[in-house]
Amino acid sequence: MRSYNLLTPLAAALFLQCCTTTTASIQRPTPTTSKAIFHPDHIRANKLTNIVGGGKSKTVEVEVGGGTASVTNEIFNLVKAIVGAGVLSLPAGIAAFGNAPSATLPANALIIIIGAFSAYGFSLIGRICAATKSSSYREAWDNTVGPSTSWITAFSSTFSCFFANLAYSMILTDTFKNLLSSAGITISREKALFGVTMVILPLCLLKDLSSLAPFSLLGIMGMIYTTVAMGLRYLGGGYAVPNGEFVKDLAAQPSFGNKGIMSVLSPSSFILISMLSTSYMAHFAAPKFYTELKNNTIERFNLVVTSSFAISIGLFCVVASLGFLTFGTASDGLILNNYSNKDTLMSLSRVAVALSIVFSYPLVFVGTREGLLDLANVSAADRT
Repeated sequence: MRSYNLLTPLAAALFLQCCTTTTASIQRPTPTTSKAIFHPDHIRANKLTNIVGGGKSKTVEVEVGGGTASVTNEIFNLVKAIVGAGVLSLPAGIAAFGNAPSATLPANALIIIIGAFSAYGFSLIGRICAATKSSSYREAWDNTVGPSTSWITAFSSTFSCFFANLAYSMILTDTFKNLLSSAGITISREKALFGVTMVILPLCLLKDLSSLAPFSLLGIMGMIYTTVAMGLRYLGGGYAVPNGEFVKDLAAQPSFGNKGIMSVLSPSSFILISMLSTSYMAHFAAPKFYTELKNNTIERFNLVVTSSFAISIGLFCVVASLGFLTFGTASDGLILNNYSNKDTLMSLSRVAVALSIVFSYPLVFVGTREGLLDLANVSAADRT
């Protein structure tokens, strides 16, 4: 399970504690005193209220701290961090409990509900970082619970991100090896891995996530292309039994039954739920997204979170539905494996997904790197 499952309930408790501490620390000014106070109901708000003599007040705009990333840049990066190769396994999650087209309805409901909770958890982490002036999980824990157990969050985040990077490395190695093989170039997995490393290493060494925004946009476009290609093949009937253009090339024929909406009550639906518990994995980077956002008020940070998760939830629903509606119970754990190798449109999708993963890799690597630095007790000021 990812670090989010462990941290979200704790984050809620920390936030309540922080609210209590923040509220208690606010002093009431006398009517004749000029004093500036932050709005107590908006942590790090971008408006400052000046209490002046005679009970009058004036609200002025102030520049809040943060990094250099714009809202748009952060949305691109966060969507790319969320929408990785995991989305292509969701059709198999639906097939685990249902075999009728109507099974997509409760599946989409689960995708939306879990996505909404994930967005709330991501936002909550940012609020805690704002309240405690923290830039990492471990620092937030140190400032609230205490330093004696803060290694738990650092280890959890690092462990989750490390294995995500490991999975991406294996997928990229095999993908590029197969793509080169299709072009008549035969190389070993070791050489393919070395080539992949040379491509992603410069991206992983970037400290500022905002510089990845153009690459994140390219990765998002790759996933959108794949989604459109899946839609065209479903609507065009290229894989419809028995007369679809590519059906004869398939090892596993599309298959459907009568287990529809009510099949979600089966214990097998927890397979999809388990997939979704990691599909939205991006919370390891929440402190980084918050600290790097220019003028990082909670309102601006929440705009990044709601926009990014809304886009991601939409893509999840569409890809999961199209994949399942095309192949039914035959849906593979990586839905692209279901499509014919002779299907040029879907072969280009494999290239697009590979590029998408390339640009997802450094975003996950940030979580691994920051986690290791947290475990080593390296302060934010000393990180280069």
